[in-house]
Amino acid sequence: MEYNTSRNKMLLPEYGRNVQNMIAHAMDIKDSEERNKAAQAIIEVMGQLNPHLRDVDDYRHKLWAHLFIMSDFKLDVDSPYEIPTAETLSEKPNEMPYPKSKIRYGHFGQYTQKILDTVAEIKDEKELEYMTHAMGNFMKKQYLVHNNTAVDNALIAKQLKEMSAGVLSMENPEEELVSTNQLLKILGLQNVQNNNNKNNRNNNNRNKKQHFKKKYKR
Repeated sequence: MEYNTSRNKMLLPEYGRNVQNMIAHAMDIKDSEERNKAAQAIIEVMGQLNPHLRDVDDYRHKLWAHLFIMSDFKLDVDSPYEIPTAETLSEKPNEMPYPKSKIRYGHFGQYTQKILDTVAEIKDEKELEYMTHAMGNFMKKQYLVHNNTAVDNALIAKQLKEMSAGVLSMENPEEELVSTNQLLKILGLQNVQNNNNKNNRNNNNRNKKQHFKKKYKR
């Protein structure tokens, strides 16, 4: 009996031992034309074994790359794509710089601050009024995504003024901001808040019953 430990290592096990053997056979073919025909046939088999690759952009390119990888880059055939090398596949990607910009309130997001940084350039009063209401309600919506249990309109107005360097100011945030329930419905979080409130009531009732039992326990 032949054990897998005594066989050659499979570089891409998902294609199976038979495909690996087919590639090894193709590498031994001396005639160039026959070797290319064998490679085309192997590509078709690999595509049938991995139909999910058809959903990947340029999946045949991926199949050809896998063919060369499984041959340890030693298969000498004509490829419709650039033939990869071991060096190119082992290259490390360039290090991505980590964003170092500071966000004053993380739940509002970086782009909220970038938008508010531009309001100082607005001179038209009607446009400033529109931006005040639009950004105030947007910030309230962002806050509810972060914490859907409670939101203070006065706090939203205060942070809006702070983040806009005093340009956008609300005199009566309770009337100018959309109601919390309406925003929760828009966000699809109404059921979440109702469940939280229900759980809190159940917990309070449970605690009261336990307290009552302990107090009057004989």
